[in-house]
Amino acid sequence: MQLQAGSEHHPDLRAALIHLLSAGGKRVRPTIVFLVGGLFSANKQKLTTLGAAIEMLHTATLVHDDLIDGALLRRGIPTLNARWSPAATVLTGDFMFGRAAKLAADIDHLPLMKFFAETLTVIVNGEITQMFASKGLIDRKNYYQRIYAKTASLFELSSLGAALIGTEDEQQRSALKKYGYELGMAFQIMDDILDFNGDQVKVGKPVGSDLLNGLVTLPAIYYAERYPDDPGVLTLADGGWGNREKMEALVQTISSSNAIRYSYDEANEHIEKALESISTFEGTHEHVLLTDLAHYVADRSY
Repeated sequence: MQLQAGSEHHPDLRAALIHLLSAGGKRVRPTIVFLVGGLFSANKQKLTTLGAAIEMLHTATLVHDDLIDGALLRRGIPTLNARWSPAATVLTGDFMFGRAAKLAADIDHLPLMKFFAETLTVIVNGEITQMFASKGLIDRKNYYQRIYAKTASLFELSSLGAALIGTEDEQQRSALKKYGYELGMAFQIMDDILDFNGDQVKVGKPVGSDLLNGLVTLPAIYYAERYPDDPGVLTLADGGWGNREKMEALVQTISSSNAIRYSYDEANEHIEKALESISTFEGTHEHVLLTDLAHYVADRSY
């Protein structure tokens, strides 16, 4: 993505945007947009604009996430809030939300624009829920709602958004929406697994950071269900996640338990559902690549 040339951007804002957009990333969401759009030979310019809008929206959510979590590293480099004040960081994220919305509007597709706006509200509502109703909570329903809002909703937007551009067939749109949902759920579960057993350098953030911030993810839920009397588990509901020493010990215990394998199995169940949803597109080049992408999500190490 490139920023438009011109004097409308404050120099510090422009530097911050370049820092954010050049920080790398997997670009999985734009990849989904192009592959799904390719199934229908959809307009490439519209797909490019949609992919940029979604990636911009995703990056904006990360800016705010890092500020809320107090994270100082993202993908192994300093976060924006590590360099700027909270106010400046928030305003930069707001600017990116606005630019993402402008890009989505440029596609000139009202149903897509409505879906884009709905997805943004889902993301923000999920973030508020995480702040006020999720700390130390061991609850599957809460967890699934959180990861849908945080991750799967954007994958869903990528796949269904491209299908909205490419076809009027409601069954095909529904199938691709499901592909995005299932792939997104698997992607976030894998992220949560890597938070316990990933390489800190590759993952780009400290191991166990979610639990240290009071967020109980799937591996911890599996462990807590199996060992409800574990002292570390028992302290979570009372704010025990604030005790760094106890939580680091709990992270180590979970990472060496069967909870990791159970979480892998659940991620793979989502992958199988994602692949099943696109089975009608077998025989196309895009189907092969969407299948490869699903396997990459399941096998990734960072």
